[in-house]
Amino acid sequence: MKVTFPHMGNAWIIIQALLENLNVDYIVPPLNSKETLTIGTQLSPESFCLPLKLNLGNFVQAAAQGADTALITGGVGPCRFGYYGEMERQILQEAGYPFDVITLEPPDGSLIGLAERIRKLAGEKNTWNRIVKAMLFAYRKSLVLDQIEDMFHGFRPRIQSPHYVDQLYEEAKRRLVQAMSDQGLKDVLNWLKDEMMQRIADHEGYRDENPLKIAVVGEIYTLLEPFISMDVEKELGNLGVVVDRSIYLSGWVGEHVFLGLAQGYRPLKPYYTLAKPYLNHFVGGHARETIGATVKYAQEGYEGIVQLLPLGCMPEIVASTILPKVQEDYGIPIMTLTVDEHTGRAGIQTRLEAFVDLLERSRHNISAINEGVLELAGR
Repeated sequence: MKVTFPHMGNAWIIIQALLENLNVDYIVPPLNSKETLTIGTQLSPESFCLPLKLNLGNFVQAAAQGADTALITGGVGPCRFGYYGEMERQILQEAGYPFDVITLEPPDGSLIGLAERIRKLAGEKNTWNRIVKAMLFAYRKSLVLDQIEDMFHGFRPRIQSPHYVDQLYEEAKRRLVQAMSDQGLKDVLNWLKDEMMQRIADHEGYRDENPLKIAVVGEIYTLLEPFISMDVEKELGNLGVVVDRSIYLSGWVGEHVFLGLAQGYRPLKPYYTLAKPYLNHFVGGHARETIGATVKYAQEGYEGIVQLLPLGCMPEIVASTILPKVQEDYGIPIMTLTVDEHTGRAGIQTRLEAFVDLLERSRHNISAINEGVLELAGR
């Protein structure tokens, strides 16, 4: 058995750590690219979700390197993600790729069912003690990964050299890949904090100003995978915007794989309470998280929201019909970006620039009004 898995942002770093600790033979597929998408699109009906098309492309590219087993996570409810495993298995086999597919989800909410699937992945050579330790370490590594990504959300807009930030980000990921102990994880975080603080202390290319704050919400794959989102977080950061993201990997794993037994770097449960006045039941995917997070960011003083979703994503379409009411209630501008295989980076970049410009002018106008009020009060 030679295992592979689909790309979803930096999740490969965590999956790799899990498989290495279990001594499972694996292949990391090439990062998502136009070639990956082309392969998946050719194998899929046009109406299929964009994430599924990229998954198929990942598997075919990994098959060329000898992979024969696909590892994916699962889902429940109306979202089509819950059907990915079986659909992908059938499509791959019909295309001549006899993949076995292992879906890591608790079937019917059963941790025993999840354990059985993990046992199939890990094999008899691994004891349950070792399996649990490997899973917990992978989870702790995901917490550090999320902290690193969040640190760059605050660091990128304050540094005038995007090339330097990109280099530092890649080096941080490289060090995280190599860290295979808890002390190693701490060392990566401490090193990164020192590097960032030194850069800020030197004032080398440092923007000492009050940046805009924009939150990104939406469907998890589109949020985490920079190829499909056209690097929205990075582009906003380069425009001088502090970005936050509603869902981080560890929060999703804690809620959906560990059934809420782990909180993650950004817990998801608080979103459900905040979403209740607008959406008080589960409609699949991350619609409630999108609504609840938007309310949270509005309450925290963020100046804009960007919703990301793949074309045809039913839960996010539901959320997008509710967001105008949230916008009305809180007065926060919201822009929805829908992506598919035809979406161009230049078009997304133009829309982001226009949105940031709109928010900056709005802030300036509010500032001018406040100054005018103070002048009148002084008279």
